[in-house]
Amino acid sequence: MERNDFDSLAARCEGPVLLPGQEGFDEERTGFNLAVRHRPEVIVGAARAEDVVAAVAFAAAHDLPVAVQNTGHGFSVPAEGGLLVTTRRMTAVRVDPETRIAYVAAGARFEQVIPEAARHGLAPLNGSAPHVGVVSSTLGGGLPLLGRSHGWAADRVLAMDVVTADGRQRHVTPDTEPDLYWALLGGRDNFGIVTGMEFGLVPVARLHGGGLFYDAERTPGLLEAYARWTATVPDEMNSSVALIPVPDDPQVPEPMRGRRVWHVRIAFTGSAEAGERLVEPLRRVGPRLLENLRDMPYEQSAEIHDDPPVPMPWAADDAFLADLDGDTIRTLLEHAGPGAAPPAIVELRHLGGALARRPVHPNAVGRRDARFMLAVLIPLTDVPDADAHAFLGRVFKDLEPWTTGRFINFMGHGGLADDDRTRTAYTVDDHRRLTELKTAYDPRNRFRFTYNIPPGTGR
Repeated sequence: MERNDFDSLAARCEGPVLLPGQEGFDEERTGFNLAVRHRPEVIVGAARAEDVVAAVAFAAAHDLPVAVQNTGHGFSVPAEGGLLVTTRRMTAVRVDPETRIAYVAAGARFEQVIPEAARHGLAPLNGSAPHVGVVSSTLGGGLPLLGRSHGWAADRVLAMDVVTADGRQRHVTPDTEPDLYWALLGGRDNFGIVTGMEFGLVPVARLHGGGLFYDAERTPGLLEAYARWTATVPDEMNSSVALIPVPDDPQVPEPMRGRRVWHVRIAFTGSAEAGERLVEPLRRVGPRLLENLRDMPYEQSAEIHDDPPVPMPWAADDAFLADLDGDTIRTLLEHAGPGAAPPAIVELRHLGGALARRPVHPNAVGRRDARFMLAVLIPLTDVPDADAHAFLGRVFKDLEPWTTGRFINFMGHGGLADDDRTRTAYTVDDHRRLTELKTAYDPRNRFRFTYNIPPGTGR
């Protein structure tokens, strides 16, 4: 392509069009996971939906593959060449308190929606980290902090504006285009670039939430106790447990410095009194290093997990678990327990409740019968990428007897994002239908820099 081709594209876009070597190019292609970085031939920093249309039409005219990036939390396959659309400038948020419906543009983050909704006693179904993009998280299913209470974020979607591979803008609802609606919600960015989304909010203004922290070396039976406890709690109780290697850092509370810590996270939508009663069995598991359970406004819910908002490099993988029995726990802890190397962050999220229910409008989010989701993350600050990937491969290979598939939003990058692993995020029938719809909407697989569903290869 000639320079005047890119000049013509830039003339059609309100946002910047950047080429390698230009000022701002490296910053624009860098996301939250610093282990992965796109290397496109051109970047369109979309400022409006029309910029996305121009970018996709340009890619179609020049037979270029297309990648899309908002915050860069969900990096999968880095783009080598092609065109990258970034959406971080598209940040519009609107909340209608009467209908309990929110609208967001493609680049909005949950941290922008939460305070707007809270003014009306409402909340979005955001995950543990509010600095994640709304659209990108929801297209992968969106596993919320309140999942057991209110279900998947994708199940609340009412409409989407999307630019498909032919450069056409479509307003997609479950009534107007049910097939594309079904595929987008669970199929992520395989079918187009969503420029706007409408979804329902939930009437939640407060929580009984926070965490309990235990020394992992001195609380060997915590996972077994947690598994037993989850079988007794109502749907209003949302929880997870994470094994965290805490650095020996003066900014960390003194009791936890330099330890591997079990962090039990609680988000209970019932009364504080009921929450205290429900959590009491966990307090009897062993002495706690710290505890910060309290009644809190939903606006403070990010403090429950306290996910770091600072970009870093990491490798990760995940799996849904049919159950959390003794064999599963022993196998997991043999690989990734308190004394394991490399020091991994291990998280188990309790599923079920509303997450297991069928949505009013069907979508491609699957594996709803799983009882837990396991995610393992390795910071790559001191561990080579190849070593981390090899470790993750061993962990999840040995856990296969108890796994039922993967959650697309928490999957890894590179070799951990290949077609075979992507297929495990869906049932056989759903994956077959997705490949058929991919053939219909993106037959040249233009949107392939993702957890890819290739056209016409379902089996």
